[in-house]
Amino acid sequence: MERIIFYCLAAVIIAFGVASVTSRKMLRSVIYLSFVLISIAGIFFLVDYNFLAAIQLTVYAGGIVVLIIFSVLLVHHIEMELEMAKASKKIVTAIACLIGLGVFLTAIYSYDFNVINNSLTTTTADIGTGLLSYEAGGFILPFEVISVLLLASMIGAIVIAKGTKLTEKNNQPE
Repeated sequence: MERIIFYCLAAVIIAFGVASVTSRKMLRSVIYLSFVLISIAGIFFLVDYNFLAAIQLTVYAGGIVVLIIFSVLLVHHIEMELEMAKASKKIVTAIACLIGLGVFLTAIYSYDFNVINNSLTTTTADIGTGLLSYEAGGFILPFEVISVLLLASMIGAIVIAKGTKLTEKNNQPE
């Protein structure tokens, strides 16, 4: 049953990943990206990495996609159509993708993966204690720096969006 669920999630990831990069509408690309990120969280749930799945849903599928949608809405490019690439660029990209796939598959199949027994289990409470600890090995400083970085990126998106409107308003003859 788990194998069937994995293959279904993998098919969703591949289908919506391709749709995300081939769609000409910006908003549709973002929605397709959200389906990819949610499916990746499903794979994390499948292998019982509940904390990573929750982070994937909240930070990436929730926060980043919403930030992208707001950025698109703020700059009024919701119906913006992306230009299609030339045939030569498509061919070069396809060749590069096939070479990358070949290197990836060669690396995966040449490595002998050994199953090890993991006797150490980490709970969500242990992760939370480590993230919010002030002591040695704690991650409170990077945690706070990331929150300031996200705040700065939101302010930057708003300033860029408002700056375009202000420039257009100041350049109009009266």
